[in-house]
Amino acid sequence: MLSVNRTAMPVVRELIDRRDELGVAVAELENGATCIDCGVHVAGSYRAGALFVETCLAGLATAAITMGRVADVPVPFLHLTVSRPALACLGSQKAGWVLKAGGYSAMASGPARALSLKPKNTYKMLGYRDASEIGILALEADTLPDEEVTGFIAEKCGIEPENLYVLVAPTRSLIGSVQISGRVVTATLHKLEERGYDVLRISHAAGRSPIGPIKRTGIEAMGMTNDCNIYYGSVSLVAEGYDPVFATLPSQTSPDYGRPFARVLKDAGYDFLKVDSLLAFSPAEVAVNDSKSGEVHHFGSLNADVLLESFGVL
Repeated sequence: MLSVNRTAMPVVRELIDRRDELGVAVAELENGATCIDCGVHVAGSYRAGALFVETCLAGLATAAITMGRVADVPVPFLHLTVSRPALACLGSQKAGWVLKAGGYSAMASGPARALSLKPKNTYKMLGYRDASEIGILALEADTLPDEEVTGFIAEKCGIEPENLYVLVAPTRSLIGSVQISGRVVTATLHKLEERGYDVLRISHAAGRSPIGPIKRTGIEAMGMTNDCNIYYGSVSLVAEGYDPVFATLPSQTSPDYGRPFARVLKDAGYDFLKVDSLLAFSPAEVAVNDSKSGEVHHFGSLNADVLLESFGVL
């Protein structure tokens, strides 16, 4: 069976080998674990951000960055093509592990989730478990993990710490912005998963989302980066047969639609779990190609006004 940790390893190796030009830092901890700083104490780069996204998607995707426009404003865009979408997105990239070890906490995503089975119901649905002796995890956090944290991760994954690779990017960093835009397809599949749709019927997926500017605080960055997907993220799926659930995928179906996500999050007491999932895990628009009939169904639309407000464009 394909190993998501092994397919991601060549991407991680590129990050390590090109650390200086990519603007990342690599450290081997005393327990042998490898920590790759992607924005805590370093500047990062757009290419490193694309590699971060490809790592989270288990090496089963390509991520490319080009220039585009939101209304009249020039903005970089992340473009994704994903193979094995259910496995790459839900079995790897989904932030399905709320990591807590000692006083350290982070949202964890990436291939090592398939070793720890976080969460179990996702892997039961996929019928998948990785048996790799190598583990790769990506953390959305403002600080780097120590030996206690990496030891905890390795134990949960059933591997030795020296075989663990941890990538860390704060939300309010360049790579943090890129990696959240890189979740536009995964958010869509997660929404389908939550609604009971058989995501294994999705054979191909692609997405595009603008990359938000770097913000001063994590809260500002969390709101703005989610707005990139909510108000300007585009997703294309190839599905085996049409399902009415596809019409519910765009963010326009949420009663909270039309407000910057930071404002919605504030009203929810900054508890992400209290935010309407119709908004939080939704792209702006979705096109679904029914491979049985050949028809293409399009739902939703782009909203430049709210996104530029969220960016803080003057």
